[in-house]
Amino acid sequence: MNYLRKEPIKALVTGSADFIGSHLVDYLIAQGHEVIALDDLSHGRLSNLSAALHSGRLKFLHVDLLSADLDALVAQYRPDVIFHLGAQIDVRTSVENPVRDAEANILATIRLAEAARKHGVHKVVLTSSDGTLYSRPGEFPVGEGVPVDPHSSSAASKYAAEVYLNTFRNLYGLDCSHIAPANVYGPRQNPDGEAGVVATFAQRLLAGETTHVYGDGSHTRDYVYVGDVVRALYLAAGKRGSGMRFNIGTGVETTDRQLHTLVAETIGVPDEPDFLPAGLGDLPRSALSSGLAHRELGWQPLVPLREGIRLTVEHFHKAQSKFDTVSTHAWKVQI
Repeated sequence: MNYLRKEPIKALVTGSADFIGSHLVDYLIAQGHEVIALDDLSHGRLSNLSAALHSGRLKFLHVDLLSADLDALVAQYRPDVIFHLGAQIDVRTSVENPVRDAEANILATIRLAEAARKHGVHKVVLTSSDGTLYSRPGEFPVGEGVPVDPHSSSAASKYAAEVYLNTFRNLYGLDCSHIAPANVYGPRQNPDGEAGVVATFAQRLLAGETTHVYGDGSHTRDYVYVGDVVRALYLAAGKRGSGMRFNIGTGVETTDRQLHTLVAETIGVPDEPDFLPAGLGDLPRSALSSGLAHRELGWQPLVPLREGIRLTVEHFHKAQSKFDTVSTHAWKVQI
């Protein structure tokens, strides 16, 4: 049985008002599903859900996963699938306060899984960590077979969340899959976030402000468009991929310097960043192989980096012009 072929299904989304979560909510509603959206609004914004809130298919709840009565909530709404995107993802915060990081990423996941297994949820789809989850590989892009060796408290806690969900699967039959995206970018991304370099470059270059590249600009990342990640989450909610982690990336490495050039060219401004010393412990390379996701889920990235940057720049241009309505239509066409 494919849970997503029951029309309509009921999906619960944590972290729903944040960057990826809000795009997932829009996509689920566009597919005809009903959504219960949870967010504590510590990072997310209700404006990200403005279109969904007018659809008649969204119930938004201002909820802290660590203090709310999740058992009563899941019992009341009876979702078929839970997409768990609510998490602490900032590496610097995880290092400074690993206890808080563990509470947000491990304890909250256990509380959600316990409620899910009690009340007939078919599957939990977890958004896990990125390339920092793995040991330093000898070859790129990195596949799921590379040993896990977290490079931050955040990566460790996200991996622990995977382990706990798989334990609930083994003990109680609560199905789960885990999505490990590369560097996600696109409309609505917070330019102040640690992983929001595309958004940061776009916003600052549009405003005529100074941009910064760290180190000599040779560090690489794998940039995957938010609409492609949303499709992976959606496909992972089906019956296939039980208990598995799927790397979601393009497999293509782009240097920090190349990325700046692409954003500057898209906007039509000089490509002249300032260079600052590289951060301590910054990974020199990162790229993920999505071969397993292609084989098991039929997923592959569809939005090229240049096109994704164009859509992202369009979003921030409209936001700066006080038209913060970047159309979900633009990326829906792409996916």
